[in-house]
Amino acid sequence: MAEAIRLVSDGALDGDGGDGPTRLPHNIEAEAALLGALLLDNRVAEDVQTKLQSHHFFEPLHGRIYEQVLKLLDRNMVVTPVTLKPFFEQDEALKEVGGTGYLVRLTESNIGLIGARNFAEQIYDLALLRELVSVGRHLVENALDTSEAIDPKQQIEDAESALYQVAEGDGESGRATDFLTASTEAIRLVERALQAGGNLSGTTTGLDSVNRKIGGLHASDLTILAGRPGMGKTALATNFAFNAASRYMRDMADGIEEAQSVGAKVAFFSLEMSADQLATRILAEQSGISSEHLRMGRISREEFRELSRAARELQDLPLYIDDTPGLTIAGLRARARRLQRRHGIGLIIVDYLQLLQGTGRAQDNRVNEISEISRGLKMLAKELSVPVLALSQLSRAVEQREDKRPQLSDLRESGSIEQDADIVMFIFRAEYYHDALRPDAPNQDGSSPPDVVEKWAQWEERHQQIVNRATLIVAKQRHGSTGNVPLHFQSEITKFSDLAGDYYEDDYD
Repeated sequence: MAEAIRLVSDGALDGDGGDGPTRLPHNIEAEAALLGALLLDNRVAEDVQTKLQSHHFFEPLHGRIYEQVLKLLDRNMVVTPVTLKPFFEQDEALKEVGGTGYLVRLTESNIGLIGARNFAEQIYDLALLRELVSVGRHLVENALDTSEAIDPKQQIEDAESALYQVAEGDGESGRATDFLTASTEAIRLVERALQAGGNLSGTTTGLDSVNRKIGGLHASDLTILAGRPGMGKTALATNFAFNAASRYMRDMADGIEEAQSVGAKVAFFSLEMSADQLATRILAEQSGISSEHLRMGRISREEFRELSRAARELQDLPLYIDDTPGLTIAGLRARARRLQRRHGIGLIIVDYLQLLQGTGRAQDNRVNEISEISRGLKMLAKELSVPVLALSQLSRAVEQREDKRPQLSDLRESGSIEQDADIVMFIFRAEYYHDALRPDAPNQDGSSPPDVVEKWAQWEERHQQIVNRATLIVAKQRHGSTGNVPLHFQSEITKFSDLAGDYYEDDYD
């Protein structure tokens, strides 16, 4: 017990045949003093056990003693050297230091009672340093492996994940939150919603009608936005991203505290479109110029000046686009952690879920792979405490029905998407399907048969009811009700907005 704190020397990782584990960071005296304090006053456990676990002790014997102390306390027993004795009489490590008499010697000094909390914190911190050394060792060993089976990029992702776990500290992850803390946070969210004008307790989507329905995008929530191709999933997600980022930028300019802002810095993982294509969409939306005309260069000088103005205004927009193709779920989580660490990301958008890859173990079964990906996205939302919005394709079953509006059962390839998600939304545009039924237009000279004229008139009447309109179907919501939200959609600039006035879903769908 007379050992002082030992730190890793310069040669500790060189494999030079030194004294190995004893050169890792540790403090045996602090461990012994803390155990002595626990045996003298069992109430000390109330202060230290929320963070400190048995594996944090450097000396395995001390870890076993600590673990047994907690077990006995859980059974409402008084823990002393006497009550501990039966559990360690056959312990070989204890015999080497004097047998059960060592338990008595732990209580001979009262110093642990004075600084028990400080001793516990130091033991925990030294355990984190040993974890860091372990990560470093594995990183060096793996980097020296040059066999063909080794993927350097995967090693980097694994190392980032391991470092993040060390930085977060696994001792805090399982801590229960007392009701005072939980209710205080709940009141803070209510206050934030009140200050935002009501209906918004999370990150804004920029659309009042959507905010009213779901309260914004909430931290730790996984939201799925699904739809068939051509419905406008990416357009709506891009609108959400821009609206959240621009609101954050505006709130900061107005002097609003970051914690009170309903905007957010956004990370947009685009596995389908390139970064410049997404930027073109946003510029088209903000300049009011058709994105098709922008891509083809069919714009006037005046429109080009308007485009340049929009680009200048958005140059500081806190929207970070990662268009790396073929990302794995582990790679995406590593990149998201890095972006949050560097930029303080408050919203993550993934376009789209089925383009992500799982681990090698799950790739032999697509359903298992999608389950792994959806579970990984939910874990990412909780781990970083930010909203994650993931786009998803729907199965072709939608096209086989007369009613084309999607249902939860249409989520493609895995029911786990519905299970893991806190909110599931579908974007549906009746106009898309109605346009496919467009009949031949009657002749201008009035020579068309009456049935052709009547069929056209019926089609045109329905077209006027649904043109430029969309429905956001909230099919699942853990924190609120389901239902439909009517939206306006300008296809030429890929922009969704609130409908003017009061509309009901049955009026246009």
